[in-house]
Amino acid sequence: MTEILVTGATGNVGGQVARRLGDAARPFSRRTGGDLSEPETLEAALPGVEQVFLIWPFLGTEGAPGVLETIARHAKRVVYVSSSGVGVHDDPINLMHAGMERLIEASGLEWTVLRADTIASNALGWAGQIRASGVVRGPDIAATAVVHEADVAAAAVTVLRDAGHAGAKHVLTGPEVLSRADQVRLIGEAAGLSLRFEPQPVEEARRRMLDDGRPPALVEALLAAASRSPSSLVTRTVEELTGSPARTFASWAREHADVYSSG
Repeated sequence: MTEILVTGATGNVGGQVARRLGDAARPFSRRTGGDLSEPETLEAALPGVEQVFLIWPFLGTEGAPGVLETIARHAKRVVYVSSSGVGVHDDPINLMHAGMERLIEASGLEWTVLRADTIASNALGWAGQIRASGVVRGPDIAATAVVHEADVAAAAVTVLRDAGHAGAKHVLTGPEVLSRADQVRLIGEAAGLSLRFEPQPVEEARRRMLDDGRPPALVEALLAAASRSPSSLVTRTVEELTGSPARTFASWAREHADVYSSG
C-alpha cells in the first residue's frame, strides 16, 4: 500500500488510524512538524502520498481551499471526518463541516466522508471534575448515539484500504442514544465511583466556557446542542464497514476507568 498522510496523528481518532495503518501511515501533526495552517509543512509531507485522512482542526473553513489545492497536487483521494449533524443542525460546528464537505466535493479529489456522531473520547474532558468532586457540571447537551473513537478509526481504515467507497457519506454512531447523565453514570460504574451529572444553566455555562478561554463559536455550538431534542439516530454503518458491531460507551468507560480515579 502506498503511504497515507494521517492528519491529527496524535489525536484520539487520528492516532488510532495511524497505528492501524502501521507502515502505510505518514503521521502529520504538530509533533512531527506538520501544521495545516502552515502550507509549506503540508507541501513537504505530501510527496509520494496518494491518500489523505483529513481531520480539520479549525472552527471555520478559512485556509481550507489552499490546503485542498495542495493535497490535490500530490494525492488522489481524501477521507474526511465530518459530523452526523451536517444537514440537520445549523450550529457553527456543523456549518463548518458542511462547508468543508462542499469544498472537498469541488476539489477534484476522489473523496469519502465519515459523518461521526458525538465521539466518546470527549468525555475525557470531565476527568478533572470527576477526580475533584465526583460531579460533572455542564450544559445538558441533547442525547446522541455516542461512538467509540476506535470505531471511527476502524471505519476510516476500511475506506482508506477500499476504493469502493468513493463519493460515499457514511454516518457513524454508537449502538445506543445516551445523555450526559447516562455517560457519567456508566463512567462511575466502570470506575467504581459514585458520580452524578449536574446540568448547568445555559448563561452560567456560557460565562464559564468563555472565561476558560474557549472560542466563542465553539461555545455557541455547544450551547445550541443544549436546546435540541434527543437524537433518535442509530446506524449499523460501523458494523457494515468493519464487520464488528459498534462498541458500547460502557466498554469505552471500562477501558478508561483509571483516568477518572483520584488515586
